[in-house]
Amino acid sequence: MEYRYLGKTGLQVSAISLGSWVTFHTQVGVDAAVEGMAAAYDAGVNFFDNAEVYAGGKSEEVMGAALKKLNWRRGSYLVSTKIYFGIDEGINEQNTLNRKRLIEGINGSLKRFDLDYVDLIYCHRADKTTPIEETVWAMHNIIEWGKALYWGTSEWSAAEIVSAIEFADKHNLHKPVVEQPQYNMFWRDRMEKEYERLFDDYGYGTTIFSPLGAGLLTGKYNNGIPADSRGALKDYEWLRDKFTDQEALDRVKLLGVLAKEVGISLPHMAIAWCLKNPNVSTAITGASRVEQVRENVKAIDAVAKLTPEVITRIEEILGNWKRNLNG
Repeated sequence: MEYRYLGKTGLQVSAISLGSWVTFHTQVGVDAAVEGMAAAYDAGVNFFDNAEVYAGGKSEEVMGAALKKLNWRRGSYLVSTKIYFGIDEGINEQNTLNRKRLIEGINGSLKRFDLDYVDLIYCHRADKTTPIEETVWAMHNIIEWGKALYWGTSEWSAAEIVSAIEFADKHNLHKPVVEQPQYNMFWRDRMEKEYERLFDDYGYGTTIFSPLGAGLLTGKYNNGIPADSRGALKDYEWLRDKFTDQEALDRVKLLGVLAKEVGISLPHMAIAWCLKNPNVSTAITGASRVEQVRENVKAIDAVAKLTPEVITRIEEILGNWKRNLNG
């Protein structure tokens, strides 16, 4: 496994990590989580991503129960959570980054995890109504209290992130150090263009999600939506249009041909392509079966096979075509 520094911090994260979105509780129970996390850990993965909103808090409960069974040394792994959406419907309990929500949110997450602290806590989306100074102060306090060690953002604009950094710097507060954006062959603009100044000026880290385009870049949707895939899950109907986009599927098929020629699988090529970007600290992968975990971590070996010539051919297939997979 390769380890990369999380931006300009001294924290090192495995280049490939394991996330729980869609899978934990929805597809994976505690025993399967134990098996999958153990396989990842044995392969060198040290970062496990979560969020309070995943499965309405149940994802954190499953991961926490799995960690208790695994009984790993706490210093040997990293856990994250994200707060914004909430899991209750009160006026101050959803879609906000006010002080009340953030502090109650981290307390709720720690209870579900049964942990004393998380390593990373993200503001899951930007809040255009709460003053940035209120959010930054609350995150600073959470870190000062030892409930989290670092904080970051997820799907914030570059301008919003800079605003938070500048306020924190001005008042000598703990500033955000990492963004969690979507990044893959079909979703590139934000990472490669908008965030460029974050990397150049602030050394911001990234824990990218959906390197496989929610599964589209595995090729498993080339001939329809398998019954056991996330595209067939109830409440995930919004993904189905992405999995039946013929233009995208045609490009996926061509990428599959190239991957075979290079001697690697398409999923490995897609993950490795993300890792070729030096601004990617770690690529978060998801898996509903332990076999998928073991396959995903092997992508680290494919990075070296993506020579400049192969990258050029990938770009020719993509044709600079970018598709927003979220709508």
